[in-house]
Amino acid sequence: MDNMFEIGLERRQSTLGDEYVEKNLAAADDFTRPFQEAMTAWCWGFGWGDDAIDAKTRSMMNLAMIGALGKMREWETHCHGALNNGVTKEEIRAVIHVVGIYCGVPQALECFRVARGVLEERGID
Repeated sequence: MDNMFEIGLERRQSTLGDEYVEKNLAAADDFTRPFQEAMTAWCWGFGWGDDAIDAKTRSMMNLAMIGALGKMREWETHCHGALNNGVTKEEIRAVIHVVGIYCGVPQALECFRVARGVLEERGID
């Protein structure tokens, strides 16, 4: 499990940024720390820890799935991560189109609203 945590920590930092990950781990207390550690090992170590799918593709998959779930705070976080993993503005748009087709126009509009904020924050036209 320790090895999976270390692999996960590296992948998580690579995608979401050192500052974001360090802030989340530092904010963990006795109540939330076990989940933070398990999520880092399981999601990022097991889920992202192999090279079968590249990080860019995984990020696009995450945007589609999290968008389908309507979890917009997480979608915003993973939109930043997707950009860090080389996903382009045009690819984000295409992912949102898929969300709109399979999950409905209102959900696509939410994704576009959040993506626009992320792109503006990052200075991407």
